[in-house]
Amino acid sequence: MNADRILAVFHENGVDCILIGGMNFLLRHQPVLTFDVDFWVRDEPSNLARVHAALRELGAAWGSSEDNWKPLPDDAQWLTKQAVFCLTTNHGAVDIFRSVHGLPDYDACRQRSTERRTEAGTPYQSLSDVDMLACQMALAEGQRRLDRVAYLQKLLKN
Repeated sequence: MNADRILAVFHENGVDCILIGGMNFLLRHQPVLTFDVDFWVRDEPSNLARVHAALRELGAAWGSSEDNWKPLPDDAQWLTKQAVFCLTTNHGAVDIFRSVHGLPDYDACRQRSTERRTEAGTPYQSLSDVDMLACQMALAEGQRRLDRVAYLQKLLKN
């Protein structure tokens, strides 16, 4: 996976998004095994068009089932069909979230997020620790990453 390339293409295309999930935790805190790059994107037509352009640049493929997996269509309308998309790209797997369970307000989370850079200098917008914890706590007990929960709780108490 080339996370720097994925982050750079989203940044270069002006996508309004926040890095969430394991890659965000890995870049901010601890090395964790992760197989994709998760983005929470502003759910507006103009931004979805930029998401679409970035994904096409990355050579993304998607399908509503394994039977119809293929390169992305010419327009961004497919991005309005569901809340979460799991895609493959030439640089690694990417998940697009139009909404995130446990985080009801994109604008408030965007305001709490911080701009960061990878070790290679690639910029990205990072979900805050408070919101990372809220995300984990919104999951069913058996789905929570207890190591992340404990780490974030300890970090936020200090």
